[in-house]
Amino acid sequence: MKDLTIGKEAKLIFNFALPMVIGNILQQAYHVVDSIIVGNFLGKEALAAQGASFPIFYTLIAFVIGIGSGATIVISQYFGAKDYTRVKKTIDTIFIFLFFASIVVSIIGISFSHEIFTLLRVEEKIIPIATTYFNIYMLGMVAFFGFNGTSSVLRGLGDSMTPLYFLMIAAVVNIILDILFIVVFKWGIAGVAIATIIAQGGAFLSAAIYLTLRHQIISFRIFSLRFDKALFLQSLKIGLPTGFQQTFVALGLMALIRIVNNFDTNVLAAFTVASRIDSLAAMPALNLASALSAFVGQNLGANKIERIKKGFKATLVMSWVMSFVVMLGVILFGKYIMAVFNQDPDVVRHGTNYLVIVSSFYLIFSSMFVIHGALRGAGDTLIPMFITLFSLWIIRIPFAVFLSKHFGVNGIWWAIPIGWSMGLAGSYLYYHSGKWKDKGIIKRTH
Repeated sequence: MKDLTIGKEAKLIFNFALPMVIGNILQQAYHVVDSIIVGNFLGKEALAAQGASFPIFYTLIAFVIGIGSGATIVISQYFGAKDYTRVKKTIDTIFIFLFFASIVVSIIGISFSHEIFTLLRVEEKIIPIATTYFNIYMLGMVAFFGFNGTSSVLRGLGDSMTPLYFLMIAAVVNIILDILFIVVFKWGIAGVAIATIIAQGGAFLSAAIYLTLRHQIISFRIFSLRFDKALFLQSLKIGLPTGFQQTFVALGLMALIRIVNNFDTNVLAAFTVASRIDSLAAMPALNLASALSAFVGQNLGANKIERIKKGFKATLVMSWVMSFVVMLGVILFGKYIMAVFNQDPDVVRHGTNYLVIVSSFYLIFSSMFVIHGALRGAGDTLIPMFITLFSLWIIRIPFAVFLSKHFGVNGIWWAIPIGWSMGLAGSYLYYHSGKWKDKGIIKRTH
């Protein structure tokens, strides 16, 4: 556990974010390695099927993850206020919620997967492959929610290192099993999903055993867990807007996939690969924003507003530097990175165009997410939700439809940074209004 209410702001946030950056890069490595092996050994149809599965998976988990983030904010603020009894009760409550939520999500996903792929206009030849991959993947939801929930709770307590250790184990296991199941056993797309489930399950089981034996607050002794209705409702109040926001973002991604599917398999395969690279490139900014959330949560709980402002400015500068470096790397080497996944010239061409267009706006993207990170840490999630919905559904999706009709595939790619720009404008104005200062769960003395 790490107290973020004392010490140099920039150093604390950077040191807190660094393990998350490494950890999330490893987590994304699951998907990157999957895509490289799938693209080279199973072909672009399997790659497209994998890409079509992600927005559905994201849509199903988004609401639950959003609510879970509300509990993380509650944990960080009570931890900052040194109220360890409520910290423990909130942790118990969120684990119970995530367990039952994982079962519901699995049942819904498996029951309606074929219909959803059809609704997204996925090509008929790809639907059976996509359904196989998706349904197997959904069987691992307990492990997925368990491990991600554990990682989020630890970050709320100021510990970003412990999740990294278990992610490292999972990444290595996932790579070995990918090669074994696909190259040696010839299990096809099913092998990719099975490898990921085993890797995530192993990581969660290892984390559960270790934390139960060694951690002061977190325990996975099933019969000692207690559900606290009041703390859950408090978490729900903060997490619901984020849950709705994440869900509509996920639905926006599904809408984007539907627009992409108006073109051929090459475009969907290119989008699959390029968006994976894009997700990896965005990790530094996203994790700095997450670190800032924990920092703001603890310091708001401790009533240190000026310290929050200093931390915000430091995080913004760090995210700009990292985003600029990543942008240059993606623009210069995007074409070669695309070719690692699949050698088809059309796939490489469409994916490279995506990377060049989107990465040119990483500074805008990182600024928007840092602001959102500060607001989330303060427990102010409602207005950011409306800003996100506006930039996505009023700007990005309509622009993607309009521009794709007039400029082809590249029009879809241009709609993404246009949406980011509008989101940044709204977020910046709201942050500087200062209304977030009074959204904490700990009553402040003015």
